[in-house]
This record gives sequence, structure tokens and C-alpha cells, in this order.
Amino acid sequence: MPDIVALGEPLIEFNQARATDGATYLQGFGGDTSNMAIAAARLGARVAYVTRLGDDRFGRMFFELWTEEGVDHQGVAVDPEAPTGIYYVTHGPQGHEFAYLRAGSAATRLRPDTLPLDLICGARLVHASGISQAISASACDAVFAAFAAARDAGAIVTYDPNLRLKLWPLARARAVITATMALCTWCLPSEEDAQLLFGALPTEGIIDALHAAGAPSVVLKQGAQGCIVSHAGRRERVAAFRVDSVDATGAGDCFDGAFATRLLAGDHPVIAARYANAAAALATTGYGAVAPLPRPPAVGRLVAAGGSATH
Repeated sequence: MPDIVALGEPLIEFNQARATDGATYLQGFGGDTSNMAIAAARLGARVAYVTRLGDDRFGRMFFELWTEEGVDHQGVAVDPEAPTGIYYVTHGPQGHEFAYLRAGSAATRLRPDTLPLDLICGARLVHASGISQAISASACDAVFAAFAAARDAGAIVTYDPNLRLKLWPLARARAVITATMALCTWCLPSEEDAQLLFGALPTEGIIDALHAAGAPSVVLKQGAQGCIVSHAGRRERVAAFRVDSVDATGAGDCFDGAFATRLLAGDHPVIAARYANAAAALATTGYGAVAPLPRPPAVGRLVAAGGSATH
């Protein structure tokens, strides 16, 4: 059985090549929880993924990717009536922009009654995100069902709100995300997402609001500023690692996968967060969501060279 089960929405990526006239796109892979699963697998965890894919070439490409990356896909169903989702990344003066072709995709047809509960209940840790919930009402219900089953089975539940207001209105997002926080063991939001959820609060106020919403333990991700771990009545700031960053796509997903992997390895949460900071930093040193996800030797070298865990 896997250590980690993640569920959600995988997406084929087409990223506009920067050195062309804009007509060339590089094909890659995305989807926040799929990125998380691959990151964890590269870092040594036994990982399975749960979703639905279209009966198309893009769906088969994901099966090939997960097989290559060592991600168990026995919990992935093929839907003959819906396509695999796609997104495009374009680049301009205001930075990169995303356009999605995901409405009615196979992943949006996730439902509680089709979940592989034996797989989910056999895991030590189950992970999903706010995007997993935002893509459809049935997928949202599936996340709640998976988390409830995981909790009943004694698993750790990790949750990244990953708020995307293009997917759902803030009022619904806030209601669903805060309800989900009460089901998780660890909530892993970015500070930007938490500010959208709770308003322009100081950092300590944001963490207070996350706990008040029901999250027992929190890692507040602050990008280049590192993160803050709030657990068992203590709060510790964990320093970031300095690298030559070129693309932050997937860095937060990498953090989630690395943090989950090290928690299951027995690390103290602060040590796990330091490792995850290093992994996430390395994930920004290449382009795309999957290609730059690091492996243990590179993370270990950065951790060893990075100074103290907190400051």
C-alpha cells in the first residue's frame, strides 16, 4: 500500500516558448496534486494518485508519466465520455498568464461513490487541494468523502487551499475551504491565499484565523521568505533557501510533497518544513511544473549548505 494518496485534477500543459515568435508551445504536465504526488515520489515516498482521465492520447501520456515517476495509478479511472484537461501558459509584459480547457473534463466527474476507498484508507497520508474541490460539485464531495475516510482510518490529512478565484466565487471558496480545514491534520496555505480568505491581516492574525477555522496544525508558505510552522502551541519561522529562480510554477506543490514525505519519515515538522523549503526552492530553478522537481541528493546538498533552520 502507498504511504501517500493524492487526489485531484491532472492537466496537460502547453507552455509558450520564449525564444520564438509565440507560435511554438512546449508540452508538459501540470495539476497541483499530480505535481505533489510526483514530487513526493521523487523524494522517496510510495505514492498513489486518484483521478479520472479521458480515453485519449493526453490521458495515456499521464499514465506513462506516472509509471516513469513511480506513482501508482491503480486509483485512476478512464472516462470514455470526457476528455483530459488542458491548460496553456503565455508570456507577456505582465508576466505569465494561464488559460484552461477543463470544463467537463474527466477529472471534474470525480464522485464519492467511485473513490477507491481501500486505497485511500490504506494510506498513511491523504492529500488534496482547493482546486480539487473547485472544479465541480461532485469532485468537491469526493474530497470530503476521501478526507473523512482517511481520518476514520487514522491517516494524516494534508490540505493546500490553493485558492483560484477563476474557478469559483470567493464566498463559496471560503465556505468550502474553511469547512475542509476542520477535517485536515495539516493545512498548507500560501500567505497570499490566506489573505484572500481572511482579509488583510498581519501574519500572526492569519495564522490565528487558520486555527480558528479549524486547522489543527498549519504551515504558512511565504515564498522567498520561507514559511511559518504553527504546531502544538508553538510557532517557528523557517528560513528560505536562496537559489537562481526562473519559474515558480509548481513550487508550492513541491513543498507539499516534500513536507508530507519527511513527516512520514519521522522528521519533526520544523525539520520537515526546512527540507520542503529547500525542495521548493530547487523546483524554481527550471521551467514547468514537473521537470525541475528535485531528487534527494540535490535537496540534501542544499539543506547541508543552507545554514540554520530558523531565524
